[in-house]
Amino acid sequence: MQLLFSVTWGTVSGWWTPVCLLLGLLYGWLMYRQPVNLGKTACYALFAARAVAVFILSFLLIAPLIRSVAYNPQKPLILIAQDNSESIRLFGLTPNPSPKERNLKADLSQLKQQLGDQYDVREFNFSGDLKEGLSNKFNGKQTNISSAIRQLNERFVNQNIGALVLATDGLYNQGSDPRYEAKNLKTSIYTIALGDTVAKRDLLIGNVNYNKTAYLGNDFEVEVLAEAYQSKGENLRLTVSEDGKQVFTQINQATSDNFRKVIPLKLNADKKGVRKFVFNIAPVKNELSVQNNTETIYVEVLDARQKILLLYNSPHPDISVIKQSIESNRNYEVKTSLLSDLPQLKLSDYSLVILYQVSAGSSGTLQSFITKSKLPVWYMVGAQTDLPRLNSEQKLVQINSARSDMQEVFAQPVAEFSLFTLSDSTRTKLSRLPPLLTPFGNYSSNGAGQVLFKQKIGEVTTPYNLLAFADENGSRIAVLTGEGLWRWSLAEYNTYGNHNALEELLGQSVQYLTANNNHQRFRVYPAKNVFDEGENVILNAELYNEALELVNTPDIRIELKSRSGKNYSFLFTRNGQSYQLDAGALPVDEYSYTASTKLGEQAFTATGQLTIKPLNLETRQSAADHRLLFDLAKQSGGQMLQPSQINQLADLIRKNENIKTVVYEDKHYSDLIDLKWIFVLILGLLSLEWFIRKREGEI
Repeated sequence: MQLLFSVTWGTVSGWWTPVCLLLGLLYGWLMYRQPVNLGKTACYALFAARAVAVFILSFLLIAPLIRSVAYNPQKPLILIAQDNSESIRLFGLTPNPSPKERNLKADLSQLKQQLGDQYDVREFNFSGDLKEGLSNKFNGKQTNISSAIRQLNERFVNQNIGALVLATDGLYNQGSDPRYEAKNLKTSIYTIALGDTVAKRDLLIGNVNYNKTAYLGNDFEVEVLAEAYQSKGENLRLTVSEDGKQVFTQINQATSDNFRKVIPLKLNADKKGVRKFVFNIAPVKNELSVQNNTETIYVEVLDARQKILLLYNSPHPDISVIKQSIESNRNYEVKTSLLSDLPQLKLSDYSLVILYQVSAGSSGTLQSFITKSKLPVWYMVGAQTDLPRLNSEQKLVQINSARSDMQEVFAQPVAEFSLFTLSDSTRTKLSRLPPLLTPFGNYSSNGAGQVLFKQKIGEVTTPYNLLAFADENGSRIAVLTGEGLWRWSLAEYNTYGNHNALEELLGQSVQYLTANNNHQRFRVYPAKNVFDEGENVILNAELYNEALELVNTPDIRIELKSRSGKNYSFLFTRNGQSYQLDAGALPVDEYSYTASTKLGEQAFTATGQLTIKPLNLETRQSAADHRLLFDLAKQSGGQMLQPSQINQLADLIRKNENIKTVVYEDKHYSDLIDLKWIFVLILGLLSLEWFIRKREGEI
């Protein structure tokens, strides 16, 4: 880093400097033009000391500035991102792979040595998420190339990214098309094309399209995508088994070497609970892989859905977003209704009422029913909300506003929230979505509830609640103080290609509000009934005293037993007023659990089931997608290389004129008067002058 200093001027012109110099000389001349006891040498020395001191003092009066300029060279960043998913191990090497292909990690690591100190090389691997360093394990269960590119861009934002080296087969099963995300990176992408684009002899189940929830006694439809490559004339024998019992069989002949067929079928939900269905295509001789011949799905068979009532006074785009997001979990059925149509509804059918910009007091019948039945209520505030009436109906959030203005606020997650769990990715996504509109005014709270999101105005996080939950008088309530959820829905789909974050937020909120309507004193329930392989298993527990107040004084133990006979013991941790357990990633299997605790002299137990399902996403496609890699390289000014050409990367990067060291100039201004040594110099000159005059008898 190079640092340069110079003097510059603020509000006063630098042309006053000669005047300051003349003032110093004049003052010194007046002091020593007629010395009495001073010799010639001492007179000149005293004249110089006084002239310089006066010059510095007068010079400081015109407020000169010290400008410091720092030149910080930043070497170009070379980012290496290596695909660590299972598809690389299974299909990612070409037929008869060379030794270089087999040692991909070592070859990529050598790039750092070949480029030397002139480049800053950073190494990463990715599958479903981005991780530090290279890897040769190739055990990732998902591939999300666009997420890896986005995370790299966010991590090194405003830095000198010279190039991205992307080693992958081009196959992705999560996230959006990487070509769109790559446009935001603004750097050259060099792709290493792993795998073979020629499909090998293989039968497989490409996809199973189904609803995760069905209803007892009903038939439900499933669509199976059967695929066959280099297998013309072979018979594809598809079987479906439920709990080991075969319930469906069909034979289809592959009519080409690139055969694909969607097979619709109906299955019956004849038992309540989580049902396991195994789809299998019988393997044929010389098949590349039999792992992708089998797919397992889990369907939750329900007796009936919980009904939720959504009341409003006038149409709003938020209403359809709320309905669709909640109903993405088929445990719930949302009935939307105008408040004026309330007399036609049977309120006892509903487990939760959502009041969208209306208040319960608008209808005497509704207010009376909520009070008597302890029906959970979710207030959603907007421009049409009667704020005084809202304040009178609940104490969780009080809004005092003298005018009807609205202001834009972002969602700021609160780390201490513990009533239920939102994934880290959901919290991050929601904090980045467009702002909601909240009433302008002063917000206060009684402090009895828990806040999931605070309001963030611009870059300032306020103490005002955006979304809060509480238990008031034995019933659960929530207050969302903003409208505009339709903006979140559009923005999330545009950015991430799905509505997962919004659906998780509304789904978890509804699950919390509707939980324990039957006033069970001890409840243990998983965050969801079916977890993906590698996903952390989260369980929640609630314990109530005789007054139905949450307590978490005693310990809660839980025993999980897999169908294969393995046992796991855990102790819940206290989380706010309830309990939570992160059991980590468990092996693929079906589990039953028994939790126990003791409050006073009374013992409680709770039982349930959960399932860890395997992820076979990486086995569904064997032919690499080099067209994607070619497009990524071409649109960014990079180049696609084969694994055997990795040793050419260093030369290509050196020859790329866009990859060079960037020097950042950092200017800093400070007042000269802030320099302490200036005052030391002035004091020294005046002290020297006094000492000489004293010694020579001039004083």
